[in-house]
Amino acid sequence: MVDQGTTAIPHANPANPLDHLASRRVALVHEWFGATGGSENVFRQISDLLPHAERFVLWKDHDATEPNLRESWLSRTPLRHTKAGALPMMPLVWRTLSRERFDVVISSSHAFAHTVQLGSPEQTRYLSYVHSPARYVWSPDFDGRGSSPLLALPRRILQSADVRLSRHVHSYAANSQEVRARIARYWRRDAVVINPPVDVDYFASAPAADQGQTRDYLLGMGRWIPYKNFDLIIQIADAAGLPVVIAGSGPEEAALRRAAERVRVPVTFEVRPSKERLRQLYWGARALLFPVHEDFGIIPVEAQACGTPVVGLRRGGLLETVVDGETGFLVDSLDPRSFVPPVHQLRELSPDRVRAHAAGFSEQQFAARMAAWIADALR
Repeated sequence: MVDQGTTAIPHANPANPLDHLASRRVALVHEWFGATGGSENVFRQISDLLPHAERFVLWKDHDATEPNLRESWLSRTPLRHTKAGALPMMPLVWRTLSRERFDVVISSSHAFAHTVQLGSPEQTRYLSYVHSPARYVWSPDFDGRGSSPLLALPRRILQSADVRLSRHVHSYAANSQEVRARIARYWRRDAVVINPPVDVDYFASAPAADQGQTRDYLLGMGRWIPYKNFDLIIQIADAAGLPVVIAGSGPEEAALRRAAERVRVPVTFEVRPSKERLRQLYWGARALLFPVHEDFGIIPVEAQACGTPVVGLRRGGLLETVVDGETGFLVDSLDPRSFVPPVHQLRELSPDRVRAHAAGFSEQQFAARMAAWIADALR
């Protein structure tokens, strides 16, 4: 049976509801820390709420410049270079992280960080913000790294360990309704939903020259890997008869460039655009194409902050970030022809309405909801 928990976010008090934690020992815990990424940004935002907290990570990537991160002993082994290889060791690492004891431990988890223990559950309060239960352990249909039949037994072992070693967690928060449902299905626990922070102020405040663009192309943005469906984005643009810009980077680049040669519309590749360039691309696009099932999806919110509607799948995070028929259009099929009618209806949408919707996912909103959840969970 699913544990019953608070699902509504209480309103934060005008005074900082976390002031009382200044005199308590607090630890913040994250998985591996890369140079960029949505989960890393969540960890930074939580750190800003609790600046006196000790911060622990499995390891920090060599190109990550984040200061004051305490790395685990796993960082001193060759396993730091292979996330898949390190996975079976992670539960052990989180239980042997430090001999120090803390009053409050808050984890930012997309693998096993929520299993960390830095004090007995009777004396230490454990909270966990979950980006997703480990996809390669619980959802191999989403993540091919765990889909091999040879990994069926190891996955079952890790699933059992994941549940057993996380019973001490007092309160969960999920980054979306999609992830909340997985937490209930896999761990039999309830969770508060707190959507990740998006820098909507930056994307909304583009220079006048960027805002005055003619919006004459479609845009695909993200990591160029198979499940992101960038090949489908190219096909959608071809079916709609509109140019498309493919922005990002990843191992599928060569395949996508070959796919671009087979269509009739212009396809432009923007490799690793800067944040400033990405803002320009959002403001110049007629729509962001997002035919992918994501847990949440920060990119669609960034696009909407620029007044750019989203055309994507009626699944996962888009059900929370896009208002169908108002800030974009949601499609039920992966047939590229199904996306053509919505693309031709984009002129009916109000850019002001699109931007206003994105404001609900701001960093300020995240901070208020996160602080309220932590304060409520510690009562």
